Amino acid sequence: MALPEADEIQSHGMPCFGVTKGKKFAYFTSNHHADGRTALLVKISGPDEQAMLIEQDEERYFRPAYFGDGWIGIRLDLGENDWDAIGTWLARSWRAIAPKKLTSLVDVAEQF
Repeated sequence: MALPEADEIQSHGMPCFGVTKGKKFAYFTSNHHADGRTALLVKISGPDEQAMLIEQDEERYFRPAYFGDGWIGIRLDLGENDWDAIGTWLARSWRAIAPKKLTSLVDVAEQF
């Protein structure tokens, strides 16, 4: 919620986060479809990155059902979560869908 113009709503029975009146950049899932996972779903660059992440750590990363190859699931129920990395994933996912006017403001702020 600290990201510019972020909002939270329910979508597909899950809490999701998007830019106000815009696209969604993250979903939170807890045993959705009785899969036993608690996870964060975030945007990624595509199938190559998705395959690489799953191959790198198939216990932590997974292809979320119904979301396609533009998303990755990151399990939060395994313990030892790197919350800084989760924050980076959220920021990257937000940047992928945020309007240029918002990303430009963030770019300027990061210069200082």
